Amino acid sequence: MADVKTATAARPAGAPRAAGKPKNSNSFWLNLAIVAVCIAAGWIIRIFVLGDKANFNEAGHPINWKGQMYSGGVIVPFLIAMFLTMLAFVIERGMTIMKAKGKVNGGEFVRKVQYHLANKNVDAALAECDKQSGSVGNVMKAGLHKYKEMIGNTELTTDQKVMSIQNEIEEATALELPMLEKNLVFLSTITSAATLLGLMGTVVGMIRAFASMGEGGGADSTALAAGISEALFNTALGIGTSFLAMIAYNFYTTVIDGVNYSIDESGFTLSQSFAATYK
Repeated sequence: MADVKTATAARPAGAPRAAGKPKNSNSFWLNLAIVAVCIAAGWIIRIFVLGDKANFNEAGHPINWKGQMYSGGVIVPFLIAMFLTMLAFVIERGMTIMKAKGKVNGGEFVRKVQYHLANKNVDAALAECDKQSGSVGNVMKAGLHKYKEMIGNTELTTDQKVMSIQNEIEEATALELPMLEKNLVFLSTITSAATLLGLMGTVVGMIRAFASMGEGGGADSTALAAGISEALFNTALGIGTSFLAMIAYNFYTTVIDGVNYSIDESGFTLSQSFAATYK
């Protein structure tokens, strides 16, 4: 039998194919720009919003929570920046992952495709992929084009055809999944980093509070209150940001796991359907 390379089979017109690997360099600079903008926004908020004269009395003491937060020191704008960064990536990942999840439930979508394949109606199965319009649909569509191509192939054995379909699905999956998991590292990092940065602010605030007591030979209530305020606001910002980042990260990873399961199920469906129908 002739030696046939299944990987070089011609791709039918209109078959989906990702343009290539994600542009990591462009993504890096874009993410860096987002972080830089958030840091700048943190300082702007501290100087012009929290530091507004209306937040302090004539003696320069804070009269509301904004003034007290301003008294939190130089770590506060970095914590605000971390919160804004977390919020930016929560929104960005939410839009991307919800779109990748598609308009039709993965299990329901796979069952519809199974029904059409059992009736040897590949075009109807492809139409279901367009309706799903998510990562599962994209992977299934790539596999179905290869499935349709293998039906008319007379050079390969059934096992080779099944292997060719599986390879196509694996390739499509390898191009889809990185886009789902992209930027989740920011949320996982913020989960730990925000707490640590908040604790640093707490330590600095307590050092300031006890230093004021030592310099005055006793408890200076104003300086002591400022130090405690710095400690408490840094702690609150750090823990609050960390909590929100952790909730978002766990939610998105759960959704991605569901998409992965549906993709695996779709790949198994295609290969088993072909093996059973075109022996």
